[in-house]
Amino acid sequence: MGALKPLEIRGFQVFKGFLSPEEQSALVEDLRNVAESAPFFAPMTPSGKKMSVKMTSAGELGWVTDRSGYRYQANHPNGQSWPDIPKTVLSIWQAVSGCARLPDSCLVNFYGEGARMGLHQDKDEGCFDVPVVSISLGDDALFRMGGAEKGGKTDSIWLNSGDVVVMGGAARLAYHGVDRIRFGSSSLLPKGGRINITLRGVDDPRQD
Repeated sequence: MGALKPLEIRGFQVFKGFLSPEEQSALVEDLRNVAESAPFFAPMTPSGKKMSVKMTSAGELGWVTDRSGYRYQANHPNGQSWPDIPKTVLSIWQAVSGCARLPDSCLVNFYGEGARMGLHQDKDEGCFDVPVVSISLGDDALFRMGGAEKGGKTDSIWLNSGDVVVMGGAARLAYHGVDRIRFGSSSLLPKGGRINITLRGVDDPRQD
């Protein structure tokens, strides 16, 4: 893993080139095992719009969306429990999050050609003092960062395979999204595309 010297952009900590090519390949293999247990599915927004990404999860809770709304739940839409978060993924959380507790959820999004993610907040969790850690694998993504209020000025940066972003503090509830994928820019995934892993604390332990 790379040195802990992040770029600071609007409170977002961007660790460029944090993962070596070998570490990236190992992560992809671990995620294939996750997908064998919990297959990728095509999510739908509460309004009935099909999202352009495919997703799955690992950990105690997974994030899902359908006509019933946005939420975390203990089971894959097909009814089975989510698999454990791979140790390779947890080691990244431990290296960059600055957080003693482990994440409850590991959301895995796959971006194929033409996929994007509109500006949004990660606000379905119960503990906003726990950061979100985002890991990029595969094709380059144009990542856009705003503030805690919708609208206004934004900044963008190209995220490459092996980059890690930490969204904590002022950036925890900041709007962010992926405007486009530079399809075929990486050879990590044989058929192209980008995998984005986000690690999140969901349950507030003070409410237990």
